[in-house]
Amino acid sequence: MATRTIRTIGDDVLTKVCKEVKEVTPKTKELIDDMFETMYDAMGVGLAANQVGMLKRIVVIDCGDDPHVLINPVIIETAGEQRGYEGCLSVPGKTGVVTRPDYAKVKAYDEDMNEFILEGEGLLARAICHECEHLDGHMYVEKVEGELEDVAPYDEEE
Repeated sequence: MATRTIRTIGDDVLTKVCKEVKEVTPKTKELIDDMFETMYDAMGVGLAANQVGMLKRIVVIDCGDDPHVLINPVIIETAGEQRGYEGCLSVPGKTGVVTRPDYAKVKAYDEDMNEFILEGEGLLARAICHECEHLDGHMYVEKVEGELEDVAPYDEEE
């Protein structure tokens, strides 16, 4: 496993539509492992493959309950509404208010290419929607209500 470089806003790879994954190879599994390591190292809750420069329809999410790998995810249902601050590892040091569904249901494949359904509320629903948008070349800054704000620096000693 290795930590990969997170691409930041302005990098063209973040505006491209990712390609469907046809099969999971050892290189795909390595990418997924690296994505988790990169996300955890950056203290994020989600990461899409294009954020590390790979145009593949792969997302990893961990909101603290259970890590999820979503290959070729498709959101099939949303409901409700939540409004709150959102950030992105590709937009470091910034946050903004975004309205998202409070519930999301996604169909995806696991690392063995078995189809499954994941349902989430609250933060998990927000992460599912946020990361799936990355796969289509969109970023949360397109949805920010008002202006982006600076995030207070994190101090590990506090």
